[in-house]
This record gives sequence, C-alpha cells and structure tokens, in this order.
Amino acid sequence: MGIDYKTVLAFAIPISLGIVAFGSALALGKAVSSAMDATSRQPEASTKILINMATGCAFIEALTIYAFVFAFVLAGKL
Repeated sequence: MGIDYKTVLAFAIPISLGIVAFGSALALGKAVSSAMDATSRQPEASTKILINMATGCAFIEALTIYAFVFAFVLAGKL
C-alpha cells in the first residue's frame, strides 16, 4: 500500500506552481531593475530599452503561463 500518483500530483502541482511563480517574479524584477538602470545611464535610448524589456518580460510571462497550463493538464488527472 504505497503512495499513488494522485497523491504525489496533489502535492507536486501547487509546490511547482509556487516555484514557477517565485522564479518568474525574480526574473521580472531583475529585468525591470536592469532596464531602469540602463535608462538612468542613457535616457536617450529609453525607447529601445523599453521595447527590449517588454519583449523579455513577455517571454518570461509566457513561460509562466505554459507552466500554469501544464499544471491544469496534470490536475485533470486527479
């Protein structure tokens, strides 16, 4: 009488989503912080910096959303 996969998923899904959300928050904070530092050094390049930061933030958010969707798919197996 061991632990079945449903019990493991019930614990792993919320923990993994928490880890993904924490990593995403750190990455977004680092991206925005670096963009603000770059803008303060070169205000004339702020448009290019903003575009690059927004693109990077979109990729970070996309990875977070993919993990969220994957968690819902796994949760459907419960």
